[in-house]
Amino acid sequence: MKVLFKILMAPVILVLTLFVWICSAILYCSAFVFGLAGTLIGLLGLLVLISGNVQNAVILFVLAFIASPMGLPMAAAWLIGRVQDLRCAILAW
Repeated sequence: MKVLFKILMAPVILVLTLFVWICSAILYCSAFVFGLAGTLIGLLGLLVLISGNVQNAVILFVLAFIASPMGLPMAAAWLIGRVQDLRCAILAW
């Protein structure tokens, strides 16, 4: 029964493996771009804070955090990790 399950799940495992590889490559490239964007937005927020507009500076700092590697790219990495866990769970069963 286990052998039959593994034979039936082989295409699913292949698709999940390819999906994780492709998403990891895209995440690597986009994390670099988001890091640059987060740095620029953070510097812009610092300039706005120096000019005296605190509310807009806080908004820019929040946007910089979301664009930083700890924001959206980290959420995407977490999702890729869950897909990888699913693939490993199928393999182990």
